[in-house]
Amino acid sequence: MVIKGILFDFDGTLTVPGAINFLEIKASLGCSPEVPILEFIESLDDDEQQKAYSLLDRHEERAARISFPAQGAEGVIRELKKKDLPLGIITRNSLNAVLLALNNFDHVRAEDFAIILTRDDGTPKPDPAGVVIAAQKMGIVPEELLLVGDFSLDIMAGHAAGARTVLIVHDTTRVIPPDPEPDYTIHHLRELIPLISPLSPIP
Repeated sequence: MVIKGILFDFDGTLTVPGAINFLEIKASLGCSPEVPILEFIESLDDDEQQKAYSLLDRHEERAARISFPAQGAEGVIRELKKKDLPLGIITRNSLNAVLLALNNFDHVRAEDFAIILTRDDGTPKPDPAGVVIAAQKMGIVPEELLLVGDFSLDIMAGHAAGARTVLIVHDTTRVIPPDPEPDYTIHHLRELIPLISPLSPIP
């Protein structure tokens, strides 16, 4: 099946990794290093959840203000838009953090994306529901969607939804998650263009 839409993770995929310090956030929340942050917060009682989300928001917004586009990200998005492929973002961040970070892009704006799904919309990755919703918004089925991310949760969500997946590996020491494995692995966003060209029906 051909690819008719592209869905991107945000932090570490469209932005340079490292702006947000997850270990610092976990320590400030009292969250164990091996436990995902959102799942930890959801395990708290209502009052503690509210405090924890407020703290997470502050960390994310501070990081968003100092984040900047991944090398080649803006050029890749321009090339994909020329192919008339609908684009989307799916992230475990808040919408406000995403919009703040997009302010640091020179030629990419929120309006360039058919959909931006954040944790504010519920069902964060690895739940596949967001991937399915993104495909519906683009007017395609999940099997026609390519999800690009830099973490196992991205691959898990895409795989569960029936989409094809691309893992961007930022260094040679990173271990590719064995279950599920991504359909494709790249080391730079620019590799996405030659990968997509034979998969997309648009010249």
